[in-house]
Amino acid sequence: MKIAVIGCTHAGTFAVKTILSEHPDAQVTVYEKNDNISFLSCGIALYLGQQVKDPQGLFYSNPEELKTLGANVKMNHEVTDVDPEAKTITVTNLTEGKQFTDTYDKLVATTGSWPIMPPIQGIDNKNVYLCKNWNHAQELFKTAPAKKRITVVGAGYIGAELAEAYSTTGHDVTLIDGADRVMSKYFDRQFTDVVEQDYKDHGVTLALGQQVTGISGDDTVTITTTKGSYETDLVIMCVGFKPNTSLFKGKLEMLKNGALITNAYMQTSDPDIYAAGDSVAVHYNPTNSPAYIPLATNAVRQGILVGKNIEQPTVKYMGTQSSSGLKLYDRTIVSTGLTMAAANQQGINAAVVTITDNYRPEFMPTTEPVLMSLVYNPENRQILGGTLMSTYDVSQSANTLSVCIQNQNTIDDLAMVDMLFQPQFDRPFNYLNILGQAAQQQLAQQADSVKA
Repeated sequence: MKIAVIGCTHAGTFAVKTILSEHPDAQVTVYEKNDNISFLSCGIALYLGQQVKDPQGLFYSNPEELKTLGANVKMNHEVTDVDPEAKTITVTNLTEGKQFTDTYDKLVATTGSWPIMPPIQGIDNKNVYLCKNWNHAQELFKTAPAKKRITVVGAGYIGAELAEAYSTTGHDVTLIDGADRVMSKYFDRQFTDVVEQDYKDHGVTLALGQQVTGISGDDTVTITTTKGSYETDLVIMCVGFKPNTSLFKGKLEMLKNGALITNAYMQTSDPDIYAAGDSVAVHYNPTNSPAYIPLATNAVRQGILVGKNIEQPTVKYMGTQSSSGLKLYDRTIVSTGLTMAAANQQGINAAVVTITDNYRPEFMPTTEPVLMSLVYNPENRQILGGTLMSTYDVSQSANTLSVCIQNQNTIDDLAMVDMLFQPQFDRPFNYLNILGQAAQQQLAQQADSVKA
């Protein structure tokens, strides 16, 4: 079986490893247009913020490892065309400038995503940088230390982390976003209000609810927005990502944004073409529908599934809750499933309860408050999402809620599920139990008010 793999970051790397592990007779050829593989882009901010000293730790594989496993790895090779009917691909050797064709029995599309470049006048300014891959990280690492003022455009996860990182390295930071609050797609307002105050306390200028309309200047850059202008020395564009799937336009089924649609076995509309990672739509369990959620966790799982299913359908995709999190200024903030804002936008019947409680008893030498919310369906009481924030590490609690959503658990399950108790760790009822009980109480009070 001859297999061609296009792209080799998270999904591609794990697809190749799984294929060669479970199908050792397969002939696997990897085509990667960059000079590196497996870069953990989620660690860029840690690297640029000088928390990670050795950037090589952000790579978990390399071409030599894949070659040792049996793959034919062709770096600096870009696939420029795919012919699904003939089962051929056209490839350009970027080093030599030569073009050739190759054939395949099975094709793996792990082409990833690319930063969205909005139609802003002056966006090609030499002081505008991207932050997606290893080469981008290297450019910023070399350039940013000599700059005093840094402006980040886009307050999603990457933009939020970069703003925090550069505010701790002596830079004057401005964070611009078209939404009226930071990370609005990931967290409800009660949580982003806290994050925004942290930014202000650390000197970050927040320019929210305004669109960038122009970028101009040479040594000093002027960013013009719908509400004013800002002077800076360096601009980082982080307004989002789009699937890198132009190779398959008109050839495979896609969402409107270009994300490839796959079945539960990671096969595209062409059963001999598999796809995984940031180029692919995921099955989003809270809504039971396809969605574009580019996360490394999704890419790794999908890549493994490609390897397991490459010969025949074997293991189904479980879908995702889009569990994610980050740490800003020593504050952990995590979420899984739907926020209330997302539920409202999609017309989903949902309710939310938000409470604050200490993670362990007050008689202990120290304790920390946990701000938490639970989104649920008030009719069948099923859990749809949850968010937690604290200076205490609550990250694993998001994973617990993710399992609850995956298994279609209710607020009643969460309220009473068995969890350990030890004063060093939590209360007789874990704070997640208390969150579930708060949702129960909320519904009971609403029922009583209706009766009254």
